[in-house]
Amino acid sequence: MKKVNSTDLVFNILNTIFMLFLVFITVFPFWVCLVGSFSDSYEYTRGGIFFIPRGFNLYNYKVVFMDKTVYNAFLVTILRTIIGTVSSLLFTSLVAYGMSRKNLKGRNLYMSYMLVTMFFGGGLIPYYVVLRKLGLIDNFLVYIIPLLFSVWNMLVFIAYFREIPEVILESARIDGVNEYGIFFMFIVPLSKPVFAAVALFTAVSHWNSFYDSLVFTSSNKLQTIQLFLYRIMSNSSEAAGMARAAAMAVPPGIRKPSSETIKLATMIVTIAPILVSYPFLQKYFIKGVMIGAVKD
Repeated sequence: MKKVNSTDLVFNILNTIFMLFLVFITVFPFWVCLVGSFSDSYEYTRGGIFFIPRGFNLYNYKVVFMDKTVYNAFLVTILRTIIGTVSSLLFTSLVAYGMSRKNLKGRNLYMSYMLVTMFFGGGLIPYYVVLRKLGLIDNFLVYIIPLLFSVWNMLVFIAYFREIPEVILESARIDGVNEYGIFFMFIVPLSKPVFAAVALFTAVSHWNSFYDSLVFTSSNKLQTIQLFLYRIMSNSSEAAGMARAAAMAVPPGIRKPSSETIKLATMIVTIAPILVSYPFLQKYFIKGVMIGAVKD
């Protein structure tokens, strides 16, 4: 058994304490929201810190799901996340494959041009004008087209594609397979970890985005769930209106949900899909973020 000297022991203890502290400050706010969302409105407004629900009930969630706006916002967000993620993966990975080929003419020029866009932008007003000229304002495609390509994700793809043995691709070319065939038949199957990692990054970005919905759309039919959450969090009358509208559905003897507990329930509803999906992609996510970290 390997002996641990006093210096390593002290470091391990302090490191463990520090990591536990990080876990606590990360998990505790979420746990407070979760507990509050399952609590009776009167018990919650009594204040104080509690770790289990007070007066456990599900009426806060019932109020949230009684609002038709929530269903529409969820549908828009789900469609945006699925379509946006798939299309972004397709376009970004195709560009990355081309940029990963050393025989691509003008590769350095293309790379320099794309890297500039990572650090400099035209500003909100010119961006808005461009989207308006393209007919994307108050259009569902405003969630998709501007995000079809990501330079950062392209760099991640390139790093992984360069690790694929060139001999495999050359053998395919000798057999008469064109570049698109090589990409879809060889590159994609061999790159599942990076595709899963980038898919997770992109999906979370789409799911959490509310700014484009706030600025580029005015119709409630195009409202995302994050914008809906933003509105009820920044405007108490929104949550209070939900509570009043659902008050008639609460059985006699049950306290009416408050705007605060409704806010907490809405927060949990909006983040639950990402939390549920993460464990299924975790193994690919870890492999993906380690791309290029270790060199032979």
